Amino acid sequence: MAMHDVTIEKTIMALLEEKKYQTLKDILVTMEPSDIVSVFEELKEDRMPLLFRLLPKETAAEVFAELDHDWQALLIKGFSDTELREVVNELYVDDAADLVDEMPANVVKRILAQADPQMRKEINQILSFPENSAGSVMTTEYVSLRPMMTVAEAIVRIRRTGIDKETIYTCYVTEERKLLGVVSVKDLLLASNDDTPVSEIMDENVISVNTLTDQEEVARMFSKYDFLALPVVDRGGRMVGIVTFDDAMDILQEETTEDIEKMAGMLPSEKTYLKSSSFELFRNRIPWLALLMVSATFTGIIITGFENALAAQVVLTAFIPMLMDTGGNSGSQASVTIIRALSLGELEFKDMPKVIWKEIKTSVLCGVSLASLCFLKIMFFDRLVLGNTGIDLPTAAVVCVTMAVTVLMAKLVGCSLPMIAKKIGFDPAVMASPFITTIVDALSLLVYFKIATAFLF
Repeated sequence: MAMHDVTIEKTIMALLEEKKYQTLKDILVTMEPSDIVSVFEELKEDRMPLLFRLLPKETAAEVFAELDHDWQALLIKGFSDTELREVVNELYVDDAADLVDEMPANVVKRILAQADPQMRKEINQILSFPENSAGSVMTTEYVSLRPMMTVAEAIVRIRRTGIDKETIYTCYVTEERKLLGVVSVKDLLLASNDDTPVSEIMDENVISVNTLTDQEEVARMFSKYDFLALPVVDRGGRMVGIVTFDDAMDILQEETTEDIEKMAGMLPSEKTYLKSSSFELFRNRIPWLALLMVSATFTGIIITGFENALAAQVVLTAFIPMLMDTGGNSGSQASVTIIRALSLGELEFKDMPKVIWKEIKTSVLCGVSLASLCFLKIMFFDRLVLGNTGIDLPTAAVVCVTMAVTVLMAKLVGCSLPMIAKKIGFDPAVMASPFITTIVDALSLLVYFKIATAFLF
């Protein structure tokens, strides 16, 4: 937290202790909701309801929507029915739906009982869509205009209905809910004539998404087109809602966090690190750790299969960690690059031949460079400096050739597995560091011992 925020937090704590509630109100009115949330998260639980009741109604709803679900549940527990009704009906529909989706059944029942009928209907509509789809993250609160409205009539309608909408800058032109076009407030204000029909100034080339479109694809469209809002339509082309820019930012953060966790060999967590218990962290980590531990049995089998060769040339054992680590790192570099390109929509499965050819060229450059460096290390540092006289030229050649081949294999595995996973419907992030490293470890050992057997025995 910044120094300025710490000062405000201490001031608010002191005013709470001194019960100077009017002064607190005056300070809170000047603060942004996200800053108030930061203060709330540092409060003791018994202080939060008191401070929350000092907030203006609209600010209270914004703060409530940004709070962690545990804090929301705590506040709801202390709310009277009237207070809960005021908060719920001030929320945007998508925030209310998210709240209902995360709360226990007994709390959900109370929330829905206090929501007005229209709010309940819209919440149920959003919750009916599949998780992580555009329909599940959209809001039904948008400004709708008719094509034959004049500019003046459109502005009057925005003034009359816009106060309850999540965004009013982008307006959607519909007829019998069919999406016909889009017009911005700027277009309306700059129109040369107030009597001009909306249909004459609207943009008919509207980019929209279906209710079942994956939320990650929706977020990518915001990045690609610089939208402030994106319309969501059903299969019949009827408009049902919009996804706003702030929702897209939340989606990107959520998806990026999930990908990072999968790439590190963990199950995705719905809580922040500090909110997660040790048992929850254990539960998210142990499945992959157990799987990778068992899969590492293959490397043991390979080593056992060549134990006679190792007994005859014990010096070969010293280079196993270096070869395995280099292979794992090479595979991870390729996989992370491809996974990122897939998530940004830069690559598709049809691009695999191009990707493989590019990685072959890259791996040749990397493999030759690393093999040359490895040769110098073995002959000058290991042999001369460390005095390992068991190392000779053929042994160094075997290690260096294995190094080059391992880098090639690792990069081919690293670039191809994520694309294959994407093609068959798996998350490419699963095919990241731990999984690929295990495969490459086994392959590098197999290649190492095969080459050693061919040249040294």
